[in-house]
Amino acid sequence: MGYGRGTRRPRIMKIHLITIGTHMPSWVTSAYDTYAKRLPKSCELILHEIPMPKRQKNTSIEKLKKQEAELISQKIPANNHIIALDEHGKQWTTQQLANDFSTWLSSGQDTVLIIGGPDGLDQSILNKAHSKHALSGLTLPHPLVRVIVAEQIYRAWSILNNHPYHRE
Repeated sequence: MGYGRGTRRPRIMKIHLITIGTHMPSWVTSAYDTYAKRLPKSCELILHEIPMPKRQKNTSIEKLKKQEAELISQKIPANNHIIALDEHGKQWTTQQLANDFSTWLSSGQDTVLIIGGPDGLDQSILNKAHSKHALSGLTLPHPLVRVIVAEQIYRAWSILNNHPYHRE
């Protein structure tokens, strides 16, 4: 079906999820894929996994975070809205995420969500971010964070589209 004069093509939005860590347990991959595949093609969630730098006994945490930051920076597409997921960031409610999601959609810009390694994000990445958000006051297992992000993105989409997945 073509797009005639006066008919706008639907906006295709990409949400890039950049995360440190590869080789996740099968339950993580399965759960992440479940939610990412539920999103329509007009709202694609793209996972970018970055191998964790080798940790040695005498390597400082700051050096590891800088190495991770260099790898993360290489994966950030140009002209995207960047959000750092950081334990010290502003707490999101599901409705606030849905409101932000709506803003992302209407901005015409794709969005990048960044999950750091087990020691958090380097200050250089936090400085690049347009906003910083925390998923929970709880300490979450690192692999579970990507699942929670995928589920909450899907939930935000469902709220905006009056889909019955979300109930209040």
